Amino acid sequence: MNFEVKDKVVLVTGANRGIGKVILEEALKRGASKVYAAVRNTDSADSLVKEHGDRVVPVRVDLEDPASITSAANVATDVDLVINNAGVLKVKNSLDDDAIEALQFEMNVNVYGLIRMVQAFAPVLKANGGGAIAQLNSVASVKTFGDLTTYCASKSASYSVTQGLRETLRDQGTQVVSVHPGPIATDMGQNAGFEDIAASPELVATAIFDALAEGRFHAWPDPMAQQIGEAYQSFAENVVEADMQEGVA
Repeated sequence: MNFEVKDKVVLVTGANRGIGKVILEEALKRGASKVYAAVRNTDSADSLVKEHGDRVVPVRVDLEDPASITSAANVATDVDLVINNAGVLKVKNSLDDDAIEALQFEMNVNVYGLIRMVQAFAPVLKANGGGAIAQLNSVASVKTFGDLTTYCASKSASYSVTQGLRETLRDQGTQVVSVHPGPIATDMGQNAGFEDIAASPELVATAIFDALAEGRFHAWPDPMAQQIGEAYQSFAENVVEADMQEGVA
């Protein structure tokens, strides 16, 4: 299963800045007919509309607000590709006094937000022929870093959900891609203290659309991600991506 973005309609969450903005621009560069900029405040996408005209359509989506997601799905009924990029990060380890509160916040956005998105948009994709979903996970999905323990836990959970979606949505012809960046040069990366080792967001956008076109489930965009992906490859191919019967040990 593979997906070409040319002449397709795309929706990107968190499209007003950082990785999301670069994904939106890459989609347009590759010939997408329209991109819905799914953002919490639609005014934040005004500059994108000014630059790209009616090929960019702002739509309100707050991953913590299920009603906004349902409403967006009722508006964006022509979507072929959903890229769930928006996410949150807290610099917390398990011993911090507010670790549980941090994890609850990250789970609500990074995991429950993903589930809300696919519940709303999977029927839309099915009605439009199947399409595709790309989920921004992280190298933190497969490797826990002590000072980012709660974030890593949430991204491990979102990766688990993404794996399940790959199987669940296969019958309706929806391709699923799990994207695993390392440190990226964004506000989030800077807040986490990664500015000295952060890679370009363009690498993430390129990796997403290349993986879709080539029919790959995993995308490892940047040098750190590629190093981890190479070490993880055997497990990914022989366990995660293998067709295994439920209940088989």
